Amino acid sequence: MPAKAVSVINGDVKGTIYFEQQDEFSDVKVTGEVTGLAKGLHGFHVHEFGDNTNGCTSAGPHFNPSGDEHGAPTDKNRHMGDLGNIEASGDGPTQVNINDNLITLFGTNSIVGRTLVVHADPDDLGKGGHELSKTTGNAGARLGCGVIGICKI
Repeated sequence: MPAKAVSVINGDVKGTIYFEQQDEFSDVKVTGEVTGLAKGLHGFHVHEFGDNTNGCTSAGPHFNPSGDEHGAPTDKNRHMGDLGNIEASGDGPTQVNINDNLITLFGTNSIVGRTLVVHADPDDLGKGGHELSKTTGNAGARLGCGVIGICKI
């Protein structure tokens, strides 16, 4: 049975992002759009907690149940929540279209109930040499976020 989830992003940027997975062994398709982003790359991550009581700050760190270092979505060693960057053109909404083979909508490591965060700066994918590269990708402030919830199929 396929699973579907949604995150409504609020904050300095807004958006709606959908997650869809056909079964527990398939990739998760991440689609939607974010408005209000400045031109360029912006870190895009699933954070550990579905808590936005103190804005995006209370979402905690990147979702990382296996205790890996921060990395690119294509890296073997990465946080489960590391979805890389989305790229804004500066003109109109930023389209999101990602297929990811690590996040899941099933089981104990499901991202449902966690928070999706859009960052101000590019994610250096753990390769920037900055002291925050291996933990956050040095992606800067949290511009917007939304809890990932079960979506009506």
